[in-house]
Amino acid sequence: MHFGLSDEQEMIVSTVRDFVEREIYPHEAEVERTGAVPPDLAAGIKRKVIDLGFYACNFPESVGGAGLSHLDFALVERELGRGSMALTHFFGRPQNILMACTGDQIERYLLPAVRGERMDALAMTEPGAGSDVRGMSCSAVREGGDWVLNGTKHFISGADHADFVIVFVATGVDDTPHGPKKRITCFLVDRGTPGFTIRPGYRSVSHRGYANCILDFDGCRLPDAQVLGEVDGGFAVMNEWLYATRITVATMAVGRARRVFDMALAHAAERKQFGQQIGKFQGVGFQIADMVTEIDAADWLTLAAAWRLDQGLPANREIASAKLYASEMLARVTDRALQIFGGMGLMDDLPIERFWRDARVERIWDGTSEIQRHIIARDLLRPLGA
Repeated sequence: MHFGLSDEQEMIVSTVRDFVEREIYPHEAEVERTGAVPPDLAAGIKRKVIDLGFYACNFPESVGGAGLSHLDFALVERELGRGSMALTHFFGRPQNILMACTGDQIERYLLPAVRGERMDALAMTEPGAGSDVRGMSCSAVREGGDWVLNGTKHFISGADHADFVIVFVATGVDDTPHGPKKRITCFLVDRGTPGFTIRPGYRSVSHRGYANCILDFDGCRLPDAQVLGEVDGGFAVMNEWLYATRITVATMAVGRARRVFDMALAHAAERKQFGQQIGKFQGVGFQIADMVTEIDAADWLTLAAAWRLDQGLPANREIASAKLYASEMLARVTDRALQIFGGMGLMDDLPIERFWRDARVERIWDGTSEIQRHIIARDLLRPLGA
């Protein structure tokens, strides 16, 4: 078995890491302080990524993307995980669900998103429906040949910069032996559409500058041409294109953990107490050993899940395991790093406290740790009839 990266993959890793260190790191402190990314800085990052040939690298060459495999893209996301999400957002990875576009949607949404001319945002979560997607109350009903959307979405990342949103809403209810079951449809909604409002969301302690927004739909009228996929076929579109997004969380957690570990390792080798480097004390040395072991384990779990996707193998459980373990690993690594830095770790003179705060949300979004454990257990028990 060969676990090494190819020359091309090594080039991908080095290119993206160099970009993050050169173009992202220098601006992180200012974004953390202000909670915003200046528009000219955002535009500059996007332009440089386009010039680099990495914008929309998660899309196939047939639509203008770089055509990276799932494994190659996981390596990109791993390196982007080292940087501020508020800034790496403009590295440009449109939702690959846009590959479900057909007809005029291709020229209106898919191709402009790949070229970096239009930005998208994905909207599913509601105040009363997070992990329970079928519990959503935001709905669309037929009226005069159009669809009329009403309801609210929240925690929508990137909507402040989005030219359009990809929104999932309820479009009917079926009676089943297990009770009522909502039918879900996906719509493409342009910013500025009458009845559609994007407003600021909540202040979060994690990922400052990477804003969440609240979307309000109040009599928002859309034609059939705005349906992505089939009417009542939202779950089919979701299951085909979105479940692998959990790999993104896992890979970015690994990248962030590597950056934190490197800082903690250097500090343990340089900081002296009682006449010697603190890394020589077993209490610190063992933490260093545990940190790198867990990072390596999360890295291989994640890359193995991406590899399974490339091979056309079932990967739902493996993806859930990677997301679960990597996100919880990041929490442990950042906490240990803060402990190694001591009191200074909590001061905003260093980025350690930011990494510690940012790590908390990874166990919540894109499916909580509890949901991932449910997916894993269900995958194992169902074949046994349980």
